[in-house]
Amino acid sequence: MILFAFICLQVMDTLTTLLFLHNGVAEGNPLIRAALARSAQPGMALVLAKLFAIALATFAWRSGRRGLLRKVNVLFALCVAWNVVATVVGRVTTATG
Repeated sequence: MILFAFICLQVMDTLTTLLFLHNGVAEGNPLIRAALARSAQPGMALVLAKLFAIALATFAWRSGRRGLLRKVNVLFALCVAWNVVATVVGRVTTATG
């Protein structure tokens, strides 16, 4: 269940990141920002980063590091919430520009 939650959070993070990028909000993570800038297909770069994260989480889950996954799930839940807030603020700022 913890790994499934992690995967769901990765999907939500990907979708909300693409949404806020579409609305003109800059990526906050410097590693992801660099990958997006260097890629001809930023969406694919983001998906590859998420697949790597899921591979690491699967390793953590299989090696019994469930406490670590719980903490990372909280972190990514906060990231998804931040992405939603950034999208709303970005839209309001653009609309009132």
